[in-house]
Amino acid sequence: MSAVAAPRDRLDADQRNAFFAALLGWSMDAFDYFIVVLVYADIAKDFGVPLTRMAFLTTATLLMRPVGALLFGLWADRVGRRRPLMVDVTFYSIVGFACAFAPNFTVLLILRLLYGVGMGGEWGLGAALAMEKIPANRRGLFSGILQEGYSIGYLLASVAFLLVHSVGGLSWRWLFGLSIIPALISLYVRSRVRESEVWEAARQRQERTRTGMRQVLLNPVILRRFVFLVLLMTAFNWMSHGTQDVYPTFLKEGIGLSATTATWIAVIYNVGAIIGGTTVGALSQRFGRRRMIVICAVLGLPILPIFAYSTSAGMLCLGSFLMQIMVQGAWGVIPAHLTELSPDEIRGFYPGVTYQLGNCLAAFNLPIQQSLAASHGYPFALAATVIPVLVAVAVLTALGGEARGIRFGTARTSGVELAGAGGPAVPAQRPAAPADVDETTA
Repeated sequence: MSAVAAPRDRLDADQRNAFFAALLGWSMDAFDYFIVVLVYADIAKDFGVPLTRMAFLTTATLLMRPVGALLFGLWADRVGRRRPLMVDVTFYSIVGFACAFAPNFTVLLILRLLYGVGMGGEWGLGAALAMEKIPANRRGLFSGILQEGYSIGYLLASVAFLLVHSVGGLSWRWLFGLSIIPALISLYVRSRVRESEVWEAARQRQERTRTGMRQVLLNPVILRRFVFLVLLMTAFNWMSHGTQDVYPTFLKEGIGLSATTATWIAVIYNVGAIIGGTTVGALSQRFGRRRMIVICAVLGLPILPIFAYSTSAGMLCLGSFLMQIMVQGAWGVIPAHLTELSPDEIRGFYPGVTYQLGNCLAAFNLPIQQSLAASHGYPFALAATVIPVLVAVAVLTALGGEARGIRFGTARTSGVELAGAGGPAVPAQRPAAPADVDETTA
């Protein structure tokens, strides 16, 4: 299929394989990350480490994600999406599996640092490959499904915890042992995916015009947009991690629920996250990326008292379910939104690095929440960190722009055209004009 061919309603086999590979890879990444969230209290007891120090396991992972996004993103923009993705999934699956054998906290911390590199490379490359192949008029729906691979991974981690810990009575090490299995499936699927036609066309255009990636990235329009997207993704990542990472510990340590009950609540609110991401992602195709994000962030504010200050399992379940519909609903727009704002020539690098730099800046969320909880209680820790960030997401998104439904592989998405002409290839910070919307949905 040509990079600029008209979109079709039904995906072909290559498009399905590319999307499924990206979804499965991102799900397994999240699976391994949330294993730590679910068991870091148990690991702390085994290694004799306080919870405030143990919380830096997640921080270490988040801090290294920009490194992975940078390394694998630059590689993908030079050689294509497939090979870096296959190397990345092999790397992070082996490192995740090795965590099962960590003899102490220091070794585990080093392994989580390495895992962060692999996790950082996964999202940007998977999103670029999938969104470049998905028809423009269906990008919103598949963006929502793809992003909720994160919640699917959390859901799978919760189910695995119930089976391994609550039913089997086995230690946390067995959970990390599971990390290797799904990643091998993802590796198999990726071997069946053809290279991105959009990347191939962009590479040929670069060779023909002798325009390098540095020249594209350092164009003032693209650079300003890059800085803005890093700020936006900082708020987004703080919103996501602020409502998820400490919540299982809040349910167990703050409320006193059993590990099994807390995990079932995690299962239910991840179902809400999947519903929200998929639904809002699809709606963003019709009503706009920015509008749907702002609506979700604003609606999260009145839900917060139920989410943070309830004392019964039923109300906490309801509050977290509704909160994740809104939080992950906003996130469901992001794969389409960031890739649409990325020039063709640096789409492997651009969305992944902006996403993961935002993650890096939000990496201290869990230690901050854990410290606030120790001094003021978990409800205060949640409210003090989540309310400001919901406001920040709404305001920053409203100030930005979008390029909903724009066709990849055209002059409007070419960083080479931008570098040569000095004008924007895609809107930097303005609402999508009618011409930005795919003709079949306008």
